[in-house]
Amino acid sequence: RYNVAHPQKVPVVRLGEDGVRAGLDMRWGLVPFFAHGEPGPYSTINARVESLRTSPAYRGAWQRGQRCLVGARGCYEWQSVAGRKQPWFIACADQPAFAFAGLWDRSVPPEGEPLLSCTIVTLPASPLMAQIHNAKQREPAILRREDLGTWLGGAAEAAFACLRPYPDELRSAWPGSTRVYSPRHEGPELLARVAESAS
Repeated sequence: RYNVAHPQKVPVVRLGEDGVRAGLDMRWGLVPFFAHGEPGPYSTINARVESLRTSPAYRGAWQRGQRCLVGARGCYEWQSVAGRKQPWFIACADQPAFAFAGLWDRSVPPEGEPLLSCTIVTLPASPLMAQIHNAKQREPAILRREDLGTWLGGAAEAAFACLRPYPDELRSAWPGSTRVYSPRHEGPELLARVAESAS
């Protein structure tokens, strides 16, 4: 996939009850266990690191250790330029694929199958990301390779310490096509570099 939007499904790795890593697809946009399978009125695609341990939407998942890896090759962030938004594609220069730090939950509706969903943790932006995502100055929490196991199965304090900006010198970033505004558009051409002044 080249253009994923909520509430579409994203690839997730979590620990099963047997402690073994398992891969599956989950709805992007966390639906808390207490919501009985019904998405709420507020966006839950991102959990701010400052409040994920206290927010009603996320604290249950955090307390139960329901942490996950959300796999990706890159992501888009939007830069405000002269009254419009220019998408930038962000990737890791040191690895072709990586994992965002995520939380997951299971919510059971009155009728039907349980809903599995997830959210991606966000951090205050690094200097590079602050220039790109200049309106909100946030960034998704990309995990270092050595932190993957700790985030999934480590103690809460150790897992929380994994939530730190990815080094700017290990990122690659370039302005991309505005076609990513619509999830109907899909394909590798969306990753092509465009001039920063292009519309």
